[in-house]
Amino acid sequence: MILLLLTAAACGRDEVTPSRAPWILLVTLDTTRADAMRPDVAPAFAAVAAAGRQFTAAHATVPETLPSHASMMTGLYPGGHGVHENGRFLAATHPVLAEELQKAGYRTAAVVSAYVLAKRFGLARGFDTYDDELGAAATERDAGATTARALATVQALATDKPVFLWAHYFDAHAPYTPPAPHNAAFAGQPYLGEVAYADAQMGRVIDAFGAKAAAAGRDAAIVITADHGEGLGEHGEAQHGHLVYQSTMHVPLALSGPGVTAGEVTTPVSIRRLFHTVLDWAGRPSPDSLRAAQPTAEVVLGEAMKPFLQYGWQPQIMAVEGTQKAIVAGPVEVYDLAADPAEKTDLRTGATLAPSMRKALDEYPVPSLAAAASQAPMDAEAREKLASLGYVSATSAPAVRRDAPRPVDMVHILPLLEQASGLFVQERYAQVIPVLRRILAADPNHLDATMRLATAHSALGQEAQALDAFRRASSLAPDSPDVKLYLALHYAKGARWAQAVPLLEGVLATQPERLPALETLARLREREGRAADSLVLLRRVFDLRPPTPAEAVRFGQLAMSQQQTDQAIWGFERARQAQGASFAHDLELGVLYQSVRRVDEARQALDRIPSSHPDYPMVLFKRAQVSVLLNEPDRAARIDAARRGADATTRALIANERLFRQ
Repeated sequence: MILLLLTAAACGRDEVTPSRAPWILLVTLDTTRADAMRPDVAPAFAAVAAAGRQFTAAHATVPETLPSHASMMTGLYPGGHGVHENGRFLAATHPVLAEELQKAGYRTAAVVSAYVLAKRFGLARGFDTYDDELGAAATERDAGATTARALATVQALATDKPVFLWAHYFDAHAPYTPPAPHNAAFAGQPYLGEVAYADAQMGRVIDAFGAKAAAAGRDAAIVITADHGEGLGEHGEAQHGHLVYQSTMHVPLALSGPGVTAGEVTTPVSIRRLFHTVLDWAGRPSPDSLRAAQPTAEVVLGEAMKPFLQYGWQPQIMAVEGTQKAIVAGPVEVYDLAADPAEKTDLRTGATLAPSMRKALDEYPVPSLAAAASQAPMDAEAREKLASLGYVSATSAPAVRRDAPRPVDMVHILPLLEQASGLFVQERYAQVIPVLRRILAADPNHLDATMRLATAHSALGQEAQALDAFRRASSLAPDSPDVKLYLALHYAKGARWAQAVPLLEGVLATQPERLPALETLARLREREGRAADSLVLLRRVFDLRPPTPAEAVRFGQLAMSQQQTDQAIWGFERARQAQGASFAHDLELGVLYQSVRRVDEARQALDRIPSSHPDYPMVLFKRAQVSVLLNEPDRAARIDAARRGADATTRALIANERLFRQ
């Protein structure tokens, strides 16, 4: 079925007009190596490649999911769009593919399979629907669930306009646990079993999409690629994200659709060009389109900046032209990919780089550690969810160091970094300390490991060890706001809390939206007796994240103590909305609403209070006041009830209440 549909599509018209603009399906396979897409493993991919064009030297721009997809959606390398690692945010200043397709008259839909591509990270712009609902507390879904959502999306598509659908499959990501029958078919090779499972499910979407396009009188254009590959132990890398060798950068790519001549292209290309290719089908030709009979040759670039941005190791840039590949990470490595596709023999002493490659490498922008440090850090939810997917994340931005090691020379501690990150996120501080010490034995100037060590000792109440580690961190990065923040958090927990205040003020001077600093300084301002200043800081906190019900109640109480009535009402109402029938502060709301002459709202609040309330005499008194102010028919009975239910406090209030004498 796939081959029949795609053969028809490949024979479609070269020229695109609005009435003939094809339906376009983009499938991205997470963590899928080019050499995994054998016909026996991936027959659906093989059918698309046979009917259309396969690019046998396609390369990812970065071996991580979010930045690689950002390149496909913007047409830019990470040095252009600014997203170098997972958990960051694509700036709204960069137009994305779906936005451009909407301008061309397309309906747009996406179905993604992992939290790393959630709406919040910036790729959802321009999509009419963007399905990233993974289920309560889930961070990924399997190919079957993704296909079900994609098929439902296809079924619901209106046919009055051309359609662009992006389907993303996460299955080949570790851990590798393919379902039956793929687990049996690839026994002992679970990674290939995951690839086969995703391919089989992808084939169902291709069939449904092609059939719906045909029913709408449109051609179907299909693109299948991967965001990056998987190390599988090559060059010491078990998974991906840290190195730029072919195991993680060489990816599958096949196109089929109008104007695509069947065949195989061996010229190296970057998957960032899918942006231009899809827009070419939509009527916006570009020299960067891969749809042309002879796609323009280029120096293909790529990067792996995570070890640099997270650990302070050497930044890595790769360039591929023809069969030659160069990697810059300190010393330059050079490989002949035709003779040595596994990159086992470094030819740097006897190879001459083409001037175009040298120029491209020299001009590629390396991100600034200072600029990266100034970015808003990931919140706790993002950090925990990415950690559950296996993405190790540093808690502190590293400092520039002259002796920075090459990432390939440090792969032996990557498992330790992953183990330490997992233990740290789980707050298993006693267990993480020996792991961190092993990391620091191998890389003594590793700032993040030093900071985690200090924090772990602090959490365990080990004051001397914590301060010793913080001093070491300060010597490594004396200007680091991260070091100042975590030292302040350490001080804030104990008797030396006052020493935290100037540190927190310094952090907020450069990072005014740093949540832990705002939260902690708000608490310390209250301890200093500066409740009004605490309230200002708390509102800044709640502008960045919603308060918990308990925080909203405490905010209301604090604001009430400072006679900031509007703020107090805001806090109590936020808590009431969250707590519903269990909300226990309607008396405070009634008093506050009455004080600003919002008498009917005061009545509603007081009427919600049960007679079991410990301050019910005060409830009766305030309700009687409100009844008089509203001129209710039963106001006399309300006053009488207040008198009969009075206690020592309200008895005096009732006796002196002029409203009751009227």
